[in-house]
Amino acid sequence: MLLKYIIGEHMAASIAVVDELFEKLDGAMAKNTIRAYRSDFEHFTNWCLSNNTHPLEHDVPAMLKYLLFVSTESKVATLNRRIASLSSLFRFLGIQDHTKHTDVFLLLKKIKRQKGSAQLQAEPLTRDMIKKLSPFVGDGLTGMRNLVLLHLGHQTMRRRSELCKFTFSDLCALPGGRYAIKLRFSKTDQEGKGKLLPIDTQTFDLLMRWQQEIKRNNVCDASSESDFILRGILGATHITASLSPNSINRILQDLQARSGIITSVPFSGHSFRVGGALDLLMDGVSMEKIMLRGGWQSESTVMRYLRAWDLLT
Repeated sequence: MLLKYIIGEHMAASIAVVDELFEKLDGAMAKNTIRAYRSDFEHFTNWCLSNNTHPLEHDVPAMLKYLLFVSTESKVATLNRRIASLSSLFRFLGIQDHTKHTDVFLLLKKIKRQKGSAQLQAEPLTRDMIKKLSPFVGDGLTGMRNLVLLHLGHQTMRRRSELCKFTFSDLCALPGGRYAIKLRFSKTDQEGKGKLLPIDTQTFDLLMRWQQEIKRNNVCDASSESDFILRGILGATHITASLSPNSINRILQDLQARSGIITSVPFSGHSFRVGGALDLLMDGVSMEKIMLRGGWQSESTVMRYLRAWDLLT
């Protein structure tokens, strides 16, 4: 009742319709995608409420004003994401999508030209860079976990959330003394068909040693009996059930700080994907295989990584 009193019954009913849509999207789309949709719609709704505009019944002039507002507080990448999210939601709701109007399109192009649309690429974690970081992983369980993260991330080229979902049960021994790890679910495989990703013998042996360390250091906590490969370490001896994807950036940047390696952009989980793609390119692997390994559906995305590091010239 309070919500209806503050924003009006009509507005409250419209917001309820959007909430129903998010319930329908749950399970049909990646959680991160839904989270971005919700965040971007809330941002648009808050702007609408402040400007006496209905978020589902706005017109083209209102969308133009919103674009200008976002451009003053955000980077072009954020502006692109917000507009893309709104466009998808309007389509799902079956209402007119003013983000596709010519005037909106032209204003967006103008903003991009004025602000520039180039984005800093993630600093690549190549084989050579991982060798430089390895002496600084630390001691004991934390050090071994950090080493596992570096090698597993580089070998699989997966996103942070996907890295954290790998389990020891996903490891496979293949004919001919080869090894692989099964990717059961990914951003570009929402149906969970899965695929095998090759890993080298050094990484496989490291994972086997890590599994034994986990078993030896099971500190009477049922959570430490989980099958996840990547774990949190508390107090140097307590192994948690899993590792949060958000922790990966923190771990990598801590290693970078300890190593004294200075880069234009701090290391992040995405650095594994860029570094892996660069190493495969230098190994003479075809663009098609690089796309398959990294799970990229667009060649332009991979090309953007490679151009950023002057390897195609």
